[in-house]
Formats: sequence, C-alpha cells, structure tokens
Amino acid sequence: MFAVTLLTSPANPSLEAPLVESLRNAWGGGGAQWLSAGEAAEFAVPQMPGNRWDVWESLQGQGVDLVIQPEAGRRKKMLLADMDSTMIEQECIDELAAEAGVGERVAAITARAMNGELDFEAALKERVGLLQGLPENVIDAVLESRITFMPGGKELVSTMRAAGAYAALVSGGFTAFTGRVAASLGFDENRANTLLAEAGQLTGKVAMPILGREAKVQALHEITARLGLAASDALAVGDGANDLGMLGLAGTGVALHAKPSVQAQCDIRINHGDLTALLYIQGYARSDFAA
Repeated sequence: MFAVTLLTSPANPSLEAPLVESLRNAWGGGGAQWLSAGEAAEFAVPQMPGNRWDVWESLQGQGVDLVIQPEAGRRKKMLLADMDSTMIEQECIDELAAEAGVGERVAAITARAMNGELDFEAALKERVGLLQGLPENVIDAVLESRITFMPGGKELVSTMRAAGAYAALVSGGFTAFTGRVAASLGFDENRANTLLAEAGQLTGKVAMPILGREAKVQALHEITARLGLAASDALAVGDGANDLGMLGLAGTGVALHAKPSVQAQCDIRINHGDLTALLYIQGYARSDFAA
C-alpha cells in the first residue's frame, strides 16, 4: 500500500475536500483522513499511480504539494536536517558577507554552489576568504538581527523527539550558528564547519576537513550506527546540491523549497508547505504535534 498526502501552506490553508475526494476516487483510494482542516489530508492507494508526476505538476499550480510513498515504515526514528534555507530562512554565510560589504558577490557564489554548479568545498573556501578581517563578534549580531527560523521547525523537532526519534542538525555552514540554532530548536546534536579567528577577527579560513556532501552522508552512517538504526529509519531534509547524498540514502529524503536541480533528483518535494509537512507525510495530525 502507498500513502498519498496532499498539503498546502499553513499560512494559506486552501486544500479543499472536492479535490481530495476526486483524486481519491480516480486512484481507487481508501477513505480520506484529514490531518489538519484545509491544510493536509491523506488516503491509501494499492499501487503507485502511473500519472503521479502529471498530477503533481498540475497541483503545484494550485499551491498544493503531493507526496506518495510506501505506507509501511514512513514514521521515522531519526531526523537529519540541513540548516541554511532549511531550518533557518537564510544562508548564514550570505548574512556575514552582507556585514562585510561583499553580500551580493558571496550570495551569487552561494546560489551557484547550492544548485550544484560549483564544487562545494572550493566555493566555501572562496566565500570564507572574503570574510577576512570581519570582527568575530559580528556573528552574534547576525544571529540576533538577521537569522529567523523556518516555520514549523520547532513542531517538527519536538514532535519527532517526543515520539522517540533522534534529531541531528548537519550543516555545510558554521558551528557558531548551528550551536545556537540546534539549542533553540531542540536538536540532540549538531555538526558543521568551524570559522577560524585570531585576535577577534575572522582569518578568512575554515578548519579542515570541510563538512560538505560526503560528510553529511558520513554523519548519517555514523549516527544511525551509533543508535542501532538503519538508514531507512531516517528522514533527511535539505535544499541544496550538497544535501543530495543524504537525501538519497535516507529512508525518506525531502527536498524542501529546493533548487530545481535538487528537486529533479528527489521523489518527495515540498514547495508550498513548511517544516510541519515532514510530520504530515509521516502520518502525524496537527493534534499530535508536541509543540
């Protein structure tokens, strides 16, 4: 059996019963269950619909996300999440660059790197180099004034942890940010790169080895092994090309508001919902949310 989940943005809950029922009838599905009124509903179907992606494309134009996955085992025991543009709404290096007066230049490199057009490690070194001489205390100022959480993040982490899951934040960004973000959202652990500083100023270098695509895959292997879990027990979420390795390895890999090249390689794509969508696709109703 396969679980079909339809969902919209919580800020504009526009999912209508006739749409859900017409799709359920067309695919020979079981009774629809509303996970949140006007926002998310699900039903089961006996097989993967052959016109899945045609319907997905049509629903995108209506502001509706469609996810179809095997029903068995979809509630996961581990969350592995990217940080930048996933758990927070910004790219932390772009915000630091804005303070250094090189914001547009760095943002352009970031966009290309996240779309898979540039080597992640080389692009990170180039961007960090442009931060040389920036006062180290600017990091705290950026955290306070420029960084905002992606909607639904606290609900996602707290609900999965309340159900016994483990939550890890694994970022190609920096520990100075992941430490604060992980603590605020309730993650069990965090991994990221370390910005180097001397005499209160950033040196323009990052500690080696750089945590990129392969390091995220390694983190998934290491953490699941430590917990006695399999990769299939994990739900991974990210938006950039450096996330594709862990998204492909995890039992459920979610491209969240992702770059087009990333979406093209993922079967689960959330473009309208927020992070609570990751709870709905596991079968949680809004009344189940821990926060």
